[in-house]
Amino acid sequence: MIKKTRTVTNRILALLLCGVLLISASPATGLGEIVDWLRMQASAENYSGTCGDNVMWSLDTWDGVLTISGTGEMENYGNDNPNRRAPWYSRRYDIQSVVISDGILNIGEQAFDYCYDLENVKIPNSVKTIGMFAFGSCESLTSISIPNSVVSIGLGSFFGCTKLSSITISNSVTSIGVAAFESCKALTRVTIPDSVTWIGHEAFESCSNLSYLTLSNNLTSIEQRTFSACSSLRSITIPNSVLRLDFSAFAGCTSLRTVTIGSGLS
Repeated sequence: MIKKTRTVTNRILALLLCGVLLISASPATGLGEIVDWLRMQASAENYSGTCGDNVMWSLDTWDGVLTISGTGEMENYGNDNPNRRAPWYSRRYDIQSVVISDGILNIGEQAFDYCYDLENVKIPNSVKTIGMFAFGSCESLTSISIPNSVVSIGLGSFFGCTKLSSITISNSVTSIGVAAFESCKALTRVTIPDSVTWIGHEAFESCSNLSYLTLSNNLTSIEQRTFSACSSLRSITIPNSVLRLDFSAFAGCTSLRTVTIGSGLS
C-alpha cells in the first residue's frame, strides 16, 4: 500500500517561503517562472510501502531519492504480470537516486528496471546477489561499485545502461550473468577480478567503447558472443586458465590488433 506521508499544508508553506526568498534574491526572475516552479514542487510527495517480509521502501519525489531499508531479502518482480511490477514502478520517472540500507541481502529481480532517470545507486556490503535485470535500461546511470559482499551479478542486471561509463567489480564476485552488461555503450575499461570463474554469454556484447579489458586468471571459458561488437577493443590476453573459446566470442571487434592466447586453450 502506498501512503502519502508529508502534509500538503507544510509543503505549501515551505514553498511559499522559498518563493519569497527567490524573489528577494533575484528580482529579475519572472513571476511566471516562480509560479511554475512552485506548482511543480507542490505536487511532490512521499510514498512508502513494503518490498519484502522485513523490507520497506520510501520515495520522496521532492528530491527523487528511493530508500530501501530493513533486513532480509527484497522481493523479485517481473513484467509477465502487471501486479508483479515493483511497487514504485508507476513513479519510476521520479527516481534519481537509490539508497539501499545495510541489512538488505539482495537486489530483487527487475527491481529498478526502466528507471530512466536513475543516476546514482548505493549498494551496501550486506548485499550478496544482484537479481536479473535489476537495473535494466537505467539509461542515466553513470557508475556502479559492486561491494565486497556480492557473489553473483545476475542475468541482464545492467543491460542497456547506455551511460554507464565506470564499473568496479569486487573480488568477492564469482559469476557474471548472461548479458549482464550488454549494450553498456559508455564503458571504456573493465577489470574482471580473479575471483570470477564464469561469465555468461553476451555479458559485454555491444560495449562499443570498451577499449581496455583484463580477464580473470581463474576464468575457465569465454562463452559465445561474450565480447562481440566491442568495436573499440584493441588487444586481448586470454589467461592460461581458459580451456574453451566459444564461437563469435570476439566477433565484430573491428579494432582488435593483438591477441595473446594462453597455454590452457584446447
